[in-house]
Amino acid sequence: MNSLHRTVPTLSLGFGFSFTDLYAEDRLEKIDAQFIQFVTELEPELAQSLRQARALAQDISAKAHSELLIRLAPYVDDFLAHLFGIVAELSSVSAEHHHLAPIFSVKRLFVQRKAMHKIKPDEALKLDGVALGRALEGFMGEAISELGFAKSVLAWQQDEVTHAKALQCALEYAAWAAHTAQGRLTHQSGVLFKAPHKTNPAHLVDVTATPDKPYVEYRFDVSRLRRREGFKLTDSGTDLTGALDQAHYCIWCHEQGKDSCSKGLLEKGSTGRGVSAFKKSPFGVTLAGCPLEEKISEFHKVKTEGHVIGALAIITVDNPLAAATGHRICNDCMKACIYQKQEAVDIPQAETRTLKDVLGLPWGFEIYSLLTRWNPLNIHQPLPRQATGKRVLVAGMGPAGFALSHYLLNEGHTVVGIDGLKIEPLEARWVGRSEQDQSVGFEPIYDVMAINEALDQRVMAWP
Repeated sequence: MNSLHRTVPTLSLGFGFSFTDLYAEDRLEKIDAQFIQFVTELEPELAQSLRQARALAQDISAKAHSELLIRLAPYVDDFLAHLFGIVAELSSVSAEHHHLAPIFSVKRLFVQRKAMHKIKPDEALKLDGVALGRALEGFMGEAISELGFAKSVLAWQQDEVTHAKALQCALEYAAWAAHTAQGRLTHQSGVLFKAPHKTNPAHLVDVTATPDKPYVEYRFDVSRLRRREGFKLTDSGTDLTGALDQAHYCIWCHEQGKDSCSKGLLEKGSTGRGVSAFKKSPFGVTLAGCPLEEKISEFHKVKTEGHVIGALAIITVDNPLAAATGHRICNDCMKACIYQKQEAVDIPQAETRTLKDVLGLPWGFEIYSLLTRWNPLNIHQPLPRQATGKRVLVAGMGPAGFALSHYLLNEGHTVVGIDGLKIEPLEARWVGRSEQDQSVGFEPIYDVMAINEALDQRVMAWP
């Protein structure tokens, strides 16, 4: 945690709200009403559909539910951008999503369906990638980059007769980049020339045997090793390009009711939900999909459309504590992905990046925090319930403990959490209470990095 108290902008919320309203249950109801009014003024029919869905939440079909979330996502973006005064910043992040879009359409339609099919691997080995690269740069008028390549191909395809030579050069270069070892090495950090590979359950990790010894020794590709230095994380997650690549790779099968990543991969003809209804992996693992039935296909679709906060709002409907799952904890969704004979969609990476994109916005922590308590897309429970008067003690503040505490709080109960290990407190100004339990000024978090601390730099706090 960074203890330096930097000068940050003052949070001035829109629609007449104040920062403390974000943490007051009665004021959350006002925020919800303001959101519905916001949608009503722009699209009355959609606002009415939301009201009806909330009133008849148990009866709404899965397809209608998905369609409603996807239609509402842009309004979540707009409303929260106006609420937190970050219209320009959110527009900039959204624009980057659209800016990268050519990569994914060209990857699917030109690189994979044309170049890799037309020119087979053995033919690609005969191509001179270096010479093709120089010729391609001449056609492009710039150095080769994945985005530049994609934009050029799209432009040339507008008049294929005039640009026939350029397109043929691009076709051959794409085949070389995708099929050959040198080409793959050249573009190893990108996504454009990488196609999903077939999977073999009996050979999941590539190894090379060394038969020249009295015993068989297996070696792994050293370029794929992750060296641990100190206590740093070995995996920082994917960037926006990588996340969008996965979101576009997803075939959004909620539209056909086949989103097995969320609902599980059912045995043929099965309609049940018991363990026996699901298929099993070659290793005997039941492919039941996401334990939370997170709306994965829906958030992928919304993410590709550049609705940054809306995508996270869809995630937090079922997984409000996405910050505690992410790409390092759970991959049940990937195991049940519709792609069973080739590389699965890396859903956890896309989820983590979606969260990071929101946290990277000004007041991003407060936006995420708000969505874990008030979520207009949660038709079953958009707001915390009224206080019940019940008090609950949760022993153990690990992932299970703090997740349970979160749900209990939203159910209206008073919760106290304890742990056998020392729990290091956040600065008083970020929680509104001192260690002596005195009320202090409660400040919003402008930059999430203010509470970020590298694992290898953490020092135990002492009384």
